[in-house]
Amino acid sequence: MEVMSTTPGAGLGAMIRTWRDRLPPSAAALPVGRARRATGLRREELAELAGVSVDYVVRLEQGRATTPSAQVVASLARALQLTVTERDHLYRLAHLVPPADDTISDHIPPGLQRVLTRLGDVAVAVFAADWQLVWWNRGWAALLGDPASAPPRLRNFARDRFPVDGSPARLALWPVTELDPDTTDVAVVSDLRRATGRFPRDARLAGLIRDLSAGNERFAELWAMGTVAAHREDHKTIEHPSVGPVSVDCDVLSDGDSECKIVIMTAVPGSADETKLRLAVVAGPPPPRPSLAADLS
Repeated sequence: MEVMSTTPGAGLGAMIRTWRDRLPPSAAALPVGRARRATGLRREELAELAGVSVDYVVRLEQGRATTPSAQVVASLARALQLTVTERDHLYRLAHLVPPADDTISDHIPPGLQRVLTRLGDVAVAVFAADWQLVWWNRGWAALLGDPASAPPRLRNFARDRFPVDGSPARLALWPVTELDPDTTDVAVVSDLRRATGRFPRDARLAGLIRDLSAGNERFAELWAMGTVAAHREDHKTIEHPSVGPVSVDCDVLSDGDSECKIVIMTAVPGSADETKLRLAVVAGPPPPRPSLAADLS
């Protein structure tokens, strides 16, 4: 009688391979070469999209890595464009508890992911309800600098906005000015307060509020005001090191119950700023700084 394998991680690896094989590279905005044999994503492509090493993907699929962190599982779910049900199954295979409805999710639904990959050279990023950066495209990295060099925990717009102990900016590597920074400060803080009502049990959000309240006087002052609102639009000028100052409109869209924020930066059509934005995207982001992120391999 055939005995089923009970190797730890075998189910996890099999599902990752299945989901990798079913996702065409075009769905992830990856080029499809003539000599390509795989119909789905290659291991190195999944690794790049998820922000982990190729060796780690291999060990996961072979069942040699059996306890990925929640951060890695969330990254894999986004890269594989899983549905919420599939994402939860991936968490359980990794012996993790799936995110609850009253905690913040970093998951991007497959439909939204497909829309994002079709935006081309527009600078776009996705933030979770607590302003944690969870996804960005090449246009975003080219315009503001690649956030990949920053530790994942510090890829947070609120932490950048209200630094603690003089911590450097992580999400924009060159200077950014705004028409009305005070209004943006108020909007970000009040948006976080709104998130505490929507996700009262979220430990990451609670930790963020504690850190900023204790370490940034400006944040503590605005938090005490008790305003509840959302951050929707802004106008920024980025001092780009290669093409010079670029003025862009910054629009913030929200995605349903997850409260994730799609931030899109565009320049006025036909303007000099649009030309500079295109030049920046063509040049691409400079090589990232040495990463301080946790080793995922």
